[in-house]
Amino acid sequence: MADVLHRVLSLLAELQTGKAFTGEELAARLAVAPRTLRRDVDRLRSYGYPVQTQPGPGGYYRLAAGRAMPPLLLDDDEAIATLLGLATLAAVGQAGEGSVDDAATRAYGKVDQYLPKRLRPRAAALRASLETTATPAPSTSAETMSTLAEAIQHHHLVSFDYTRANGTASTRRVEPHRQLHLHLRWYLLAWDTDRADWRVFRIDRIAEPRDLGRTFAPRPLPADSGIDYVRQGMRRQRQRVVLTVQAPLEVVADAFKYQDVELSPLPEGTRAVLYLDSWQWLVQGLAFLDADFTIHEPAEFRQACQRFGARLR
Repeated sequence: MADVLHRVLSLLAELQTGKAFTGEELAARLAVAPRTLRRDVDRLRSYGYPVQTQPGPGGYYRLAAGRAMPPLLLDDDEAIATLLGLATLAAVGQAGEGSVDDAATRAYGKVDQYLPKRLRPRAAALRASLETTATPAPSTSAETMSTLAEAIQHHHLVSFDYTRANGTASTRRVEPHRQLHLHLRWYLLAWDTDRADWRVFRIDRIAEPRDLGRTFAPRPLPADSGIDYVRQGMRRQRQRVVLTVQAPLEVVADAFKYQDVELSPLPEGTRAVLYLDSWQWLVQGLAFLDADFTIHEPAEFRQACQRFGARLR
């Protein structure tokens, strides 16, 4: 019986990755005969897990979403990663009612109720060892993000009330494309139907989102990804700075961890491309590097750093 339970749990762990497997592939992964695999699939179904089967050439096994999903199976490392992820998310925000960070705090206290008995002492030890720093950031409504997510999935138009940074309020109607996380902020990338252009909205400034139920045809994004598009917008008001640093990439990455930076290794150092508001931000990062560097562009940044170096001397 223990062997059967182990087999079924192993099968469930494979199917919960969300992939579709051929019978041959799944049997090979579990090291069982095809007939044993079919019996174990039937057992999972009897437990309430909705396993879809497509017979014949091109056939597959796949775990479908059911109306009432049975408890999620996590292995030891996945359970620990879940706790760490919730602890990290709970530390960012104001813990407002209905916010994502507040939900993460509550979920953090519930996860161990569903852990195997053997894993609970390890989870308890992890909890006792953790201490996170509260990071000031706007809280984002979990309900708002869920509404936007469903509209994105079904390609539905959405309207909402939006407040800009200067306090100006407006009602927007958009074709939502992606929800993006960048620099401790959640953004909505969408096509604004009234302005006939792409726009980026801070989700914490969105109120009363309404799924209008009208379907739209997705538009091609004018960038490789949503994150790339947001970064392009942020960079329009900044200077592109290129320099080489005689230090390993990991060291340079740590010095500029709070900046928009692209790094690539060189035979004797690192090439860095940053997007900065002023040359002072560059000096701040370089001050943490005990290494020689060369500023290639822009010339005004190089000259400003030379003047600053002269004053220090």
